Amino acid sequence: MANRVKLGVNLDHVATLRQARNTPYPDLMEAIRMSEACGADGITLHLREDRRHIQDDDIYQAREVITTSMNFEMAATSEMQKIALQVKPEYCCIVPEKREELTTEGGLDVAAHRDRLSDLVAALREENILVSLFVEPNSLIIDVVAEIGASIIEIHTGHYADKHGMQQQHEFERIKDAAKHALDLGLTVNAGHGLHVGNVKPIADIAGMNELNIGHAIVSDSLFVGLEQAIHNMRHAMDGEPK
Repeated sequence: MANRVKLGVNLDHVATLRQARNTPYPDLMEAIRMSEACGADGITLHLREDRRHIQDDDIYQAREVITTSMNFEMAATSEMQKIALQVKPEYCCIVPEKREELTTEGGLDVAAHRDRLSDLVAALREENILVSLFVEPNSLIIDVVAEIGASIIEIHTGHYADKHGMQQQHEFERIKDAAKHALDLGLTVNAGHGLHVGNVKPIADIAGMNELNIGHAIVSDSLFVGLEQAIHNMRHAMDGEPK
């Protein structure tokens, strides 16, 4: 498929289950192998400041296991920069992070942290790491992303996922307009957060969409149908094909 949107599988919540009892299972590396074998175009892992799911050792081991591409989600801290430069993933996605949040609640305030983000982007790019910034669907924010040298945006789809009816349609139009604006600036457009088989298709159909990064819905579905089938279900939903 010429315009096939890539699926990045986020496996953070495999580690969440493991960390609930601090057991060696479920095996995150086996989840990576299985995800790639059944169609994941890349693997996303978020090493949070509080280490609530992914652990430092996971990142270094995953670097040796992943055969597609590694998307390292990270906060804009010196600690995470050091780890990223050691691991050298194909991609780093810089995200906002607060200890008290259940999950990432919105996009980066790129303008407020412009100097720090500029330095971080430059340091990562110097090591040939592609950099994505996780942002709201806002053209002014996207302008700043282009100005500081990042080549990719990941549009936060959480507000779209949380809405219904006309409100969801409004959020969808914001995402579509933001994607077009980013493409006009020469940026690569990814998206993610809160997407599941029931709402993913419109986002996958946005012109120029490169990749969707999806985790919670896939891992949740896998409890009932297995990881392989859960990934197939998401792939079929993105493509608009029957299961």
